[in-house]
Formats: sequence, structure tokens, C-alpha cells
Amino acid sequence: MLALDKKYVDDMVAHALKDDPNECCGIIAGKDRRPTKLYRMTNVSASPYRYDMDGKEMIPVLNAIDDNGWELLAIYHSHTHSQAYPSSTDIRLATWPDAYYILVSLLDHQKPAVRAFRILDGNVTEEELEMV
Repeated sequence: MLALDKKYVDDMVAHALKDDPNECCGIIAGKDRRPTKLYRMTNVSASPYRYDMDGKEMIPVLNAIDDNGWELLAIYHSHTHSQAYPSSTDIRLATWPDAYYILVSLLDHQKPAVRAFRILDGNVTEEELEMV
């Protein structure tokens, strides 16, 4: 189970709506499986069908995570025209086995869906996402 303060969910949804019609992406750092900071990243693909985090932005984010003794808790991105479920591309490109993958679906802009998953060796497992 992944427990997130509502402010993190609200920030991911706001990021998704801001970047629409393109997918947004970002990282949530944490400690002891609890979130500590959300980093909005730039989708250099600028596409409604895929995301690619800016490598130049990732270096200082990953350094800050290490320097603070945090972990890369979750990677999030939006789906602008599909359900909040990992696509075949998402599954193929999942490279952080210990991270949660959070998807925000904008199929319903009035009530975006937010779901969390683990992706390991091509296998997708939905995880309970609790807002606290």
C-alpha cells in the first residue's frame, strides 16, 4: 500500500491538467515508504502519448534524493486519452523495480483517476493508494 497526503495527489492532478494535452511526469521522493517531496519534471517528448523525463533535470533531483537519505518512492505520469493503467510502453520502460508507478487519467477532467502500480519484469500489480 502507498499512503500519500492529499496534497501530493492534488499536485499530480494539477500538473496533469496544466500539461494537457501532453502527458506530464514527475518523481516523488520518500523515506521509509512515506513521501517527502514531489518533483515536477519536464516531459521532453511533449507528447500526448508518451513521456520522457528531462535528463538534465533528473541529475540534481536524484542527487538531492541521495543527499537527503531519501529513496525514489514513485514515478508518476498522466494518460490524457486512456485509463490510469500502464501502457505496453510504460511496462517496457519501467526500470525502477522498487518504485511505485502512479498514473493520472484525464479521461474525465472533472474527476481524474489516480492509481498506483508496481511493475517488475513486465508484470503489473495494482497497489492500494490511500490518501491521508
